[in-house]
Amino acid sequence: MASEAPPFWWEKPDWRALVLSPLSALYGAAARRRLLRAVPPKVPVPVLCVGNFTVGGAGKTPTAIAFAKAALAKGLKPGIVSRGYGGGFSGVHLVDPVHDSARLTGDEPLLLARHAPVAVSPDRIAAARLLIGEGCDFLIMDDGFQSARLHIDYALIAVDTSRGVGNGRVIPAGPLRAPLIDQLRKADALLKIGTGSGADRVIRQAARAAKPIYEARLAPSSAKLISGRRFLAFAGIGNPDKFFASLSEMGGVPALTRTFPDHHPYSQEEIGELMQTAAAADLGLVTTAKDHVRLATGLGTPKQFLEKLSVVDVELAFDQPDIAGRIIEATQERYRQRRIKG
Repeated sequence: MASEAPPFWWEKPDWRALVLSPLSALYGAAARRRLLRAVPPKVPVPVLCVGNFTVGGAGKTPTAIAFAKAALAKGLKPGIVSRGYGGGFSGVHLVDPVHDSARLTGDEPLLLARHAPVAVSPDRIAAARLLIGEGCDFLIMDDGFQSARLHIDYALIAVDTSRGVGNGRVIPAGPLRAPLIDQLRKADALLKIGTGSGADRVIRQAARAAKPIYEARLAPSSAKLISGRRFLAFAGIGNPDKFFASLSEMGGVPALTRTFPDHHPYSQEEIGELMQTAAAADLGLVTTAKDHVRLATGLGTPKQFLEKLSVVDVELAFDQPDIAGRIIEATQERYRQRRIKG
């Protein structure tokens, strides 16, 4: 869905949002019922959901990785539940980070599986049960806040401060997955990622609703390899402009850029065009870690292309180092209360 997000979703409401408002009202009503009235099945371990209010990238994957690391540091055995967007599995599958391909599992699960066991399935309860069977005692649900497919003990909503909630309208008039007021009601806390002002409105609303608001930033791990170099930068992610801006912040020069749909499987023709264009302009090639995992596990990606490719990975850094541990403990306490209530 994020790949088809029209640009007007991230601008002030205009005539297009107005024309689509009747459909938006219908979609929003259905999403509200699912969000507020559904009684999703429970599992016998704590479940922390890392979600977002809108379609598109908000930093959920690095956030889920940060919580997996924090859970491991606390002596837990975390597992990650993923829908596997962009993958081909219709059943439930435990991701093998060595032998699986992004074409089958999706790109994000392969990145997540480097840090903790990951189960992918359209049926989140089946994925959760598979992980529990593998010995996991703390589950992190990557996305799925609005799905009502698995009981959530603690819902942390990641908010990209550069884009916020866009025009504030519900699909298809805007990027919201459900009415914002209903999503705020179900959220336990917000995580501001970045230093922009695009999320100021939703942050104020969350503060009025007495929701805890935490802060973090995405720190690139390969700045030395980027600084001072000129690139053809390409990305098939939810918010490619954020990636291009980060290259400039790292001291690189994205002289040419190419954008592709989120979770895009690159063709031989597209790879060839990228190589030829970069060579003709004497530019290096650079992309994101999510794009790289798709390319590296894809069928027939030329070795020379991968060797020339610079990859920018990011890590989530909390403003307060103990935030992840506190949220994990809050999730565990919610789970204990749930068990007492039966």
